[in-house]
Amino acid sequence: MSEPAVEARGLVRHFGDDAALREVSFEVAPGELYGVIGPDGAGKTTLFRILVTLLLPDAGEARVLGRDVVKQMWDLRTRIGYMPGRFSLYPDLSVIENLTFFASLFNTTVAEAEKTIEPIWVQLEQFSGRRAGALSGGMKQKLALCCALVHRPEILFLDEPTTGVDAVSRKEFWDLLARLRDEGLPIVVSTPYMDEAIRCDRVSLMQAGRLLVTDRPVEIGRRYPRPLFAVRGPNILGLLGALRTFPHAAAVWPFGESLHYTDSRADAPPELITGELAEHVRSAGLTDVSMAPIPASIEDAFMWYMAATQEQAA
Repeated sequence: MSEPAVEARGLVRHFGDDAALREVSFEVAPGELYGVIGPDGAGKTTLFRILVTLLLPDAGEARVLGRDVVKQMWDLRTRIGYMPGRFSLYPDLSVIENLTFFASLFNTTVAEAEKTIEPIWVQLEQFSGRRAGALSGGMKQKLALCCALVHRPEILFLDEPTTGVDAVSRKEFWDLLARLRDEGLPIVVSTPYMDEAIRCDRVSLMQAGRLLVTDRPVEIGRRYPRPLFAVRGPNILGLLGALRTFPHAAAVWPFGESLHYTDSRADAPPELITGELAEHVRSAGLTDVSMAPIPASIEDAFMWYMAATQEQAA
């Protein structure tokens, strides 16, 4: 069995009295596109900074490409490609000047990396003389990815690479990541966008420094532990209040133009639940209400596991 590309065991990190990471453990397989999904403040950046040797853990250990991130950091740094959350290139240098500079830091050239960066460079080449600071958000991220790949790393870490980028550029960026993954490059990426999770081979849902659950995106939805229903009606606010007073309500969350209602009875037939719910909302004076069972999405799962964690901590 091949060695994991990333192996973390019991990582802990505090900033003063605040715990940024709480006993974080996971593995990334060779050639895997692995996502860490969670909101701002979940601990994603702290985790990434430890894995790329920029921050020391208070406890626990991590190995990347079989090398300890503390004891073998200097050997590891030349093998890692890292794209931080903030645009960190030189805005007054041109696209090609930034790329050439980053190549020189690793004792290589842009020409030597041509095959690695070619899928991205074909989109950037027409802007090669433009200042990096004058690029659009999507092009800035593609340039940053190019610079992270120019030394032909053995693994890639991307911290929220599509934050603030338009939907079309986000899709193009993830298409590039899929192509790199298909070529065998292991990629670890963090994002606050739940819809990006489905592009990963496996994901971990992260909140308050903890990994809540790790699995393939489709399996996370399937593991949802209670019956879930989409409920719609003209008076959403009134409907929200009525559903939350139903005796068997485990959770009720707004999702776009509908409400996602979770029943506390794991084995109750859907028709029994909808019948009782319909009677309950009618007694509250609400009409034209529709409801139907639905499969849980990764957003539903994240909300459920986050609420469960908060209840355990309380």
